[in-house]
Amino acid sequence: MGTVTTIRREVLTLPAASLGTDNPLPPLRPLDEAHRIDERDRAALPRDMARQVDYEPLRSLLPVQVRDGYGRGREPRGLDALVIENDRLRATVLPSLGGRIASLFHKPTGRELLYVNPVFQPANFALNGAWFSGGIEWNIGATGHTTLSCSPVHAARVPAPDGGEMLRLWEWERLRDLPFQVDLWLPDGSDFLHVGVRIRNPHERPVPVYWWSNIAVPEDLRVLAPAEEAWHFGYERRLRRVPVPRYDGADRTYPLNSTYAADYFYEVPEGRRRWIAALDAHGHGLVQTSTDVLRGRKLFVWGTGPGGRRWQEWLTEPGTRGYCEIQAGLARTQLEHVKLEAESEVSWLEAYGPLDAAPEGEWHTVLRGAQERLETALPRAGVDAAYAAWLSRADDEPGESLATGSGWGALEVLRAGWKLPGTPFDESTLQDEQAPWLHLLRAGSLPEPDGSRPPAPTLVARPWRDMLETAPATPDTEYHLGVAQWHDGDLAQAVRSWERGLKGAAERWPLLRCLALADQEGGHPERAADRYTDAFDDLCAGRDAGGDEGDAWPAVTAALGREAIEALLAAGRAAHARSVWERLPDAVRARGRFRLIEAELLAAEGRRAEARAVYDDGFEVADLREGDERIGRLWARLTGEPLPARHDFRMRPDGGGPARPDTLT
Repeated sequence: MGTVTTIRREVLTLPAASLGTDNPLPPLRPLDEAHRIDERDRAALPRDMARQVDYEPLRSLLPVQVRDGYGRGREPRGLDALVIENDRLRATVLPSLGGRIASLFHKPTGRELLYVNPVFQPANFALNGAWFSGGIEWNIGATGHTTLSCSPVHAARVPAPDGGEMLRLWEWERLRDLPFQVDLWLPDGSDFLHVGVRIRNPHERPVPVYWWSNIAVPEDLRVLAPAEEAWHFGYERRLRRVPVPRYDGADRTYPLNSTYAADYFYEVPEGRRRWIAALDAHGHGLVQTSTDVLRGRKLFVWGTGPGGRRWQEWLTEPGTRGYCEIQAGLARTQLEHVKLEAESEVSWLEAYGPLDAAPEGEWHTVLRGAQERLETALPRAGVDAAYAAWLSRADDEPGESLATGSGWGALEVLRAGWKLPGTPFDESTLQDEQAPWLHLLRAGSLPEPDGSRPPAPTLVARPWRDMLETAPATPDTEYHLGVAQWHDGDLAQAVRSWERGLKGAAERWPLLRCLALADQEGGHPERAADRYTDAFDDLCAGRDAGGDEGDAWPAVTAALGREAIEALLAAGRAAHARSVWERLPDAVRARGRFRLIEAELLAAEGRRAEARAVYDDGFEVADLREGDERIGRLWARLTGEPLPARHDFRMRPDGGGPARPDTLT
């Protein structure tokens, strides 16, 4: 009999960058469609895969806001952690950062089973921006890293199936409007962390569902999965069936054998046990297994090329150990979304623990040996039995609260009256962000806007749009209604709403900005430039009049100023772009993103030597997006010299400049 499982609070202190303030402007542009399959490959896809690839891919980030306020300056910070532990394993969970498991430590061998990032450094990899590497991440929502990567989730103690304690994490996923839960427990004396996951659809319509558990492990390992084929997806957007383990002259189950970033989605045959493992040269490592609902398994590698190495440094710090990811998901690939029927749910059990097996040798022999070791350590029937035992406790109400997430779930439960046993979204969790919408729900109107802050985030689901359409037509209501209409694809209606709102608006810049972006998307760059100029002028007038209190106003000024400068440069109006630049606060102009914009502005003004000097002085674009080509494109315009290593994030084999790697890390 092992030691009873305990759950305790702890503070994890790391060199950490601040997340800063979210971008207050609604993300109206469609999502980047990089993760799309080349049409030439569609005919070769299995029927179910082709159907799920086409099933409601995400088109918009709304209602979620972009998180781009972070920097790259790190200082020691305390992160709230929850530790669940028995005499065999210790798991460290970060409830304020999406419930990420930061560490999984095996006590008898003294081995860390995961790649543990020694710093907290946000980077632009999540669907909404801020994301960080390391540990085990719960990805829900749509293709890509979850918008909850750097957001808090609810956490509480719950009775475990064996009578001990279980740690429950839960939250409301806003892109698809779905509640989910993740239950973690350590059976008495077990070497395996058990994880029960449930996603519920309370709606009266089917919804698309996406889930991948991403597990970061050191990259100097061999990855094993029970497959002879995989679907390879790389920078060229081709999804191809390739052999496992050898492909294109190398054994790709060794991550360091790949030069460029790549995804390998393993084709695990029906009826085979679902598992994936990463073992070092001595045969020690981590294995993940699950019930059969979680069918997909994947390896992601950064590659050994200069771009992959640079990204690894960017996400942590030079001199640290590199990592790859082994993953498990609901579909074969991350390009797919699965239909969850109305008023139904999907659930499964995962298990994580140590595995000792021979990593080298003939592929089938290696797999057979690893699977036999896994079956001895944790029988497949035992996983199924643990799932059944957990499911009987999934509705148990949480006990002591250990962390609080957002109030969005509470707002949705109040609106619809849903009963969600086991995952209470209590009214006490409502916060300032939900206040205008609670007023709309109860009073039928939005409250008068507070001029000391930018407009609240907009809710765009159909029930909220319906309420906006029947609410008194104030400028603020027309603004939010236009955003909801835009999200639904009613672009002309959105423009009409924003134009109506302008007529009586005291603050015109939010509406003008929406109209300017609509002009850009509609192919009217000159009109977009005019409206962006008017919007920035209006914002600055309000700021100069004293409406600039709080952290949100510098974020608004930076976000609107950036969009305005880019629109003006696109319209060939460098002088007007310079006027916007000069009114940005010094602290904004000093950021790496704005140093790059300054270089672009100087180049547009014909001041090439001064633009080149910006590069020579050095800058870091904290929110550089995977595959962003702007740094390299401008450099190529300014000089024929090779791109400096500090700016080289390229991960494709040709030398034609930076390009999107098109992988789903």
